[in-house]
Amino acid sequence: MIQMTRSLQVCDLRDWHAGGEARERFVTTMGDALKDIGFFALTGHGISADAIDQAYATIGRFFHLDDATKRTYERADMFRQRGYTPYGVEHAKDNPEPDLKEFWQSGRTLPAGHPSEDTFPRNFWPTADVPEFEHHIDGLYHAMERMSVDLLSAASLYLGEAATWLPEMANDGNTILRVIHYPELAPDTPPGAVRSAQHEDINLLTLLVGATADGLQVMDHDGSWIEVEGNHDHIIVDSGDMLQNLTNGLFKSTTHRVVNPPDAATERYSMPMFVHPRGDVDLTPRQKFVEMTGGEAQYPSILADAYLHQRLVEIGLAS
Repeated sequence: MIQMTRSLQVCDLRDWHAGGEARERFVTTMGDALKDIGFFALTGHGISADAIDQAYATIGRFFHLDDATKRTYERADMFRQRGYTPYGVEHAKDNPEPDLKEFWQSGRTLPAGHPSEDTFPRNFWPTADVPEFEHHIDGLYHAMERMSVDLLSAASLYLGEAATWLPEMANDGNTILRVIHYPELAPDTPPGAVRSAQHEDINLLTLLVGATADGLQVMDHDGSWIEVEGNHDHIIVDSGDMLQNLTNGLFKSTTHRVVNPPDAATERYSMPMFVHPRGDVDLTPRQKFVEMTGGEAQYPSILADAYLHQRLVEIGLAS
C-alpha cells in the first residue's frame, strides 16, 4: 500500500504581480519549494477555467478521431517534436515498457524571417479535422509561456541572479506544449504497464495545467508518493534536469509518475508545457552553486541541445 504524505506548497502568482513584500514572499516560497522537492502548485495564474475546458474539449475531439486519421499527423522524421505521437511509442528513461498514452506536441510560432526560424521544427495543425485546434492550443501555449517568464524571473532572483538570467536562456528556446490523452485501460494491458512510468523532466521548468483526472504522484524524500489532485485552479510547476544541472542540484528534478486509475474506463487528459532553453545554452553547473552544494560539480558540462537529443534517444523518440 502506498503511503501518502504531505501536500505540495501552494504559491499565488498574484503575489508576484503585486510587487513589494508580496513579490519577495512569492520568490522565497517558490524557491524554497524547488529547493526542497522541486514541485509546487501555482494559483492566481489568470488562465480561466473556461479556456482550460475549451482546450480539453478540443483535444478530446482530436484524440477520438480514428487511428488512421491521427497517424497522418505523425512526424517521426522530426523526432516527433511536433504533431502526433501514437499510443505505445514513448517510454520512460531506463524503462522499456511503453507508456499508456498518445500525445500532440506544438512549439513556438515564429514570424517569417525570424533568426531562429530554422532552428527547430515548425508547427502544423489538424485544421482539416479539428478546425479550432490551433486557436485553443496555440492560445494556451502563449498564455503559459508568458507565465513561464514570470516563474523563471522569480527563480533567478531566488538564486541571487538578475531577474533576466533564466528568461534570457529560454528566449527563443524550443519550449513545447504537449497535450496528452491517456485512454481507457484495455483488458490486454501488459502487466506493469502504466500511464506514465516514473521519470524526471529534462527541461528547465514544467507547467502542468490541472488534469481531467487524478493520477499524478510525486516522490517525496523518503520514497513515499505525494498524490496531486487534478485541479483546474492549480498549475503544477516542477524544475527539470536542466535547471538541476545548472544549479548543481540546488533546485531538484524530482521523480514523478502517472498511475493507472482504479476504474479502467477512466480516461485522462493533461497539458504540460516544457520550458526549454536555446540549444546553445551551456548547462555546466555554475561555480557559485557548486560552492553552495558541497564544493564538487555533480552534473555534466553539456549544451542544452546535446542534452535534449540524448534524452529523446533514451525515451524512444529519436535514434
